[in-house]
Amino acid sequence: MTATTRAKTVAPKHVPELSADLDAGLRRLKLAAVRRNAPEVLQVAKTQRWTPEEVLRTLIEAELLARDASNTRNRLKAAAFPVLKTLDSFEVPASSIPPATFDYLSSLEWIRAQHNLCLIGPPGTGKSHTLIGLGHAAIHTGHKVRYFTAADLIDTLYRGLADNTVGKIIDTLLRADLVILDEIGFAPLDDTGTQLLFRLVAGAYERRSLAIASHWPFEQWGRFLPEHTTAASILDRLLHHATVVITDGDSYRMKNRTKRGDRP
Repeated sequence: MTATTRAKTVAPKHVPELSADLDAGLRRLKLAAVRRNAPEVLQVAKTQRWTPEEVLRTLIEAELLARDASNTRNRLKAAAFPVLKTLDSFEVPASSIPPATFDYLSSLEWIRAQHNLCLIGPPGTGKSHTLIGLGHAAIHTGHKVRYFTAADLIDTLYRGLADNTVGKIIDTLLRADLVILDEIGFAPLDDTGTQLLFRLVAGAYERRSLAIASHWPFEQWGRFLPEHTTAASILDRLLHHATVVITDGDSYRMKNRTKRGDRP
């Protein structure tokens, strides 16, 4: 049992407030958790005869836990996931992703190595769930993550063309450790859009991890990337250090609708 747990277990009902000067000092130092917990901890420490080290450790633990939780919430908000999906809720036995591959991806070692992930397969085979679940897990281990559909990313970069801030936007995006690009190929890109996608992929190359999902096999990316030389350059950088996972099978969404008795 940690000192923090003991403090909560034996906390007295009536806790005196901190003196005004201590409260003001903790506010100034922005130690919100210490300020919030100090009256209770000091009261318990007095009755339980804690050492000064125990008091200090308890207050520091409380502050670190509070800051870690706040940082995680901020990273989740910044990631801009469209829905919340976790790896725990992903049904590995029902998917076409080999368990060993899923375990490797879940280890997040590929993110630490600045490698990429490419999920290729038909709609409804768990690609988006996997991407968001991995992003969610990465955030909880301290990584910064950004999520985009390919269409939203290109729209964001297009807006930067108007005021010549594309480079700055890409630099900002690549402050994340992992950039997720979902639904690549759902809509064709023009030459400018292809060049913008290349600039992001080239900027991330061997510096940040990209995780992408597409229902098009790589040999058919010319269907939505009209400039073939640039398309080849994108794939060259994307696949150089990448784990490629091919998903197949029936759509999970259609299976769930069938189970509910909905009409297809």
